[in-house]
Amino acid sequence: MQIVSVIVDVPTMNTDKLFDYLVPEKWINFIRPGMRVSVPFGPRMIQGFVLEQKDHSDVEKLKYIHEPLDISPVLNEELLNLGKWLSEKVLCLKISAYQAMLPAAMKAKYEKVFHRLDGGTNPFLDELFGNKDELRWDVAKNNNSLPVLQEQIKNGTVEIKYLVKNKANKKTVRMITSLLSNDELLTALKNLSPNALKQKLVLEYFLTTTKSIPVKKVLEDTNSTTATIRSLINKGYLKEENKEEYRDPYEHRQFQKTTPFQLTMEQQKVITPIIKSIEENYHETFLLNGVTGSGKTEIYLQSIQKVINKGKEAIVLVPEIALTPQMVERFKSRFGNDVAVLHSGLSIGEKYDEWRKIQRKEAKVVVGARSAIFAPFENIGIIIIDEEHENSYKQEENPRYHARDVAIYRGELHQCPVILGSATPSLESFARSQKGIYTLLSMKKRMNNQALPSVSIVDMREELREGNRSMFSRELFEKLQDRINKNQQTVLFLNRRGHSSFVMCRDCGYVLQCPHCDISLTFHRYSNQMKCHYCGYESIVPTQCPECLSEHIRYFGTGTQKVEEELNKLLPEARVIRMDVDTTSRKGSHERLLQQFQDGKADILLGTQMIAKGLDFPNITLVGVLSADTMLHLPDFRSSEKTFQLLTQVSGRAGRHQLAGEVVIQTYTPEHYSIELAGAQDYDQFYNREMMMRKLGSYPPFYFITLITVIHEDLMKVVSITEKITKYLQAKLSNDTIILGPTTSPIPRIKNRYRYQCLLKYKREPELNKHLRYLLEHYQQQITSEGLTISIDVNPYIMM
Repeated sequence: MQIVSVIVDVPTMNTDKLFDYLVPEKWINFIRPGMRVSVPFGPRMIQGFVLEQKDHSDVEKLKYIHEPLDISPVLNEELLNLGKWLSEKVLCLKISAYQAMLPAAMKAKYEKVFHRLDGGTNPFLDELFGNKDELRWDVAKNNNSLPVLQEQIKNGTVEIKYLVKNKANKKTVRMITSLLSNDELLTALKNLSPNALKQKLVLEYFLTTTKSIPVKKVLEDTNSTTATIRSLINKGYLKEENKEEYRDPYEHRQFQKTTPFQLTMEQQKVITPIIKSIEENYHETFLLNGVTGSGKTEIYLQSIQKVINKGKEAIVLVPEIALTPQMVERFKSRFGNDVAVLHSGLSIGEKYDEWRKIQRKEAKVVVGARSAIFAPFENIGIIIIDEEHENSYKQEENPRYHARDVAIYRGELHQCPVILGSATPSLESFARSQKGIYTLLSMKKRMNNQALPSVSIVDMREELREGNRSMFSRELFEKLQDRINKNQQTVLFLNRRGHSSFVMCRDCGYVLQCPHCDISLTFHRYSNQMKCHYCGYESIVPTQCPECLSEHIRYFGTGTQKVEEELNKLLPEARVIRMDVDTTSRKGSHERLLQQFQDGKADILLGTQMIAKGLDFPNITLVGVLSADTMLHLPDFRSSEKTFQLLTQVSGRAGRHQLAGEVVIQTYTPEHYSIELAGAQDYDQFYNREMMMRKLGSYPPFYFITLITVIHEDLMKVVSITEKITKYLQAKLSNDTIILGPTTSPIPRIKNRYRYQCLLKYKREPELNKHLRYLLEHYQQQITSEGLTISIDVNPYIMM
């Protein structure tokens, strides 16, 4: 008798424990930990993960597993343990942790079907079911047959079955192989009738090749038909079979092979301790702090080469928005087909195939966004996180993990180095390097000793006073014209999509709000609509104020669409490419737009933060930041840090090659230290100033923080539950812990659900996770039945 413990696909606290099942005799010794199985749970079939095998169970009456969904385990032992660790660290359910590790194609799809039990004796059911034994739920629903079938279920003539379907479809290709040797082929050719011209052509074709060839290619090359092929198969000359083929998102791209560059003295000094850690198999976390353009990527590539030479594997994480074709190209050009790529621009099938390539050990390097940290490698030799300060490494829904924490956990396990690279490291990482927890490696110079671009900060208040009402300062406009005349390229950066940020009445000050969220609506010029960027609500643009009926209703703020229009008016000769969420939502559009810009088909690249990092084009000599203040005034303790990082990163796009670069930063608060120091590209001074502010406010890295948000459509319930949670924590936690709240969230309502929060700041609270888990269990009933949401974010990155 074989018993397995399964974690089931029901995301509630009550099911975050293991359920025991018996293994049917035919699958004994086949089913192993890490496999997905379909199991009966209550009245239905659901998916689960086998976590362990055992010989006995405390439960008397066990159900049998319905069927396995995999041939071999999809999660290895390390990933199973990683899921348990993750569920304790970020307070998520184990099932959420395991699902985050797999591609979307492997998440279960459930289908309900009605099944006949009458053995074909009931003519009434013949009408409903036709000549089949099963009827799909959606078909019955469309035929309005559900009430009738409900009666039949009561009578015992029909039962309902829950099927677990797999979304993971493998792509197969029809292949043809010759079963004859060349001599036999020549004999067969002689024996064919003189009229069988097409068949002769096909057999002659196979005289020149011995391998399997796709049917499609044979038909194209010989100009024959499937009937011809079929005749030759029937005669026993050829064999047809289906062969599995990967969907390759890069199959139409040619990658020029590159060889390692000669390292500069500075790069050599930085790579030495990394190589030592690879060769001597010990774990160390390195913080590689190199200015933009200092050649961090070459250090990654050469370190990975050392790892591959040792027969080990490498994981490289890049921020989602910087996963430009350029980054992929650098790795594919160096390591060819050893590279698998995982990011959100791929289709479900492409992602599934790339993942399977990794699992089957056909790839040695994975380059991807956040979730690639769970790549199913078993012999990791290095983990690299590029632009480690990026917000996108923190997942904002369950499981709320940070890829950096998972990387260090896996690095310790495999005894390999972890490299965190950035020109503007996060304050927490830099503070850890100052304490010696991470090893700091610095690169202060650009490659070829190229100078950093000169930065000019323009006070837009002065421009207004002097009568310039345009969104471009005079200095930026002159430089734009100059670049167009010289045939050089410009990047214009604005952190806001849409046309205007909001619509306001000049008479009474009324701002158009979303009726479901407490946030102003954004005007989109092309669709001539007001849109909410939180819930997707859309409405028409009013011609008069809904409050005071005045017609003085105006657009305020500036979005990318509005800048594009203005550029077309002021510089009609300039060719502009706009990159934001609206223009890059279609598959491949990101790549296409950047390719056009690289090929010199545009003078100006205008975009939101997706253009801030990773771009390396030789002809960019000017970068303009239209409004540096957008992020500065958000209710978030990291707003200064994010502003500094973004401005430094954007500035780093200019003058990376032979031509010198210039940067113009337009702002209404030029005196703010994050803008001043980004202009000077002085990270150390910024770190010192910002650390003082963090110490005063008791924020990270001096304190840990946890944000608890309570969400429900009944405002009074939200207030009362948040108060109870705050009181419970005040009683349980030490006096040194600061508890702020309960208070409304910065956005008090989204999709008609009210939001309240309380914020914990603490230095040491070993029991905190235990108390937070207790709160989740205590409110479980209301979470399940009343639509209450309690979200707990340990070390949050978004305070909204």
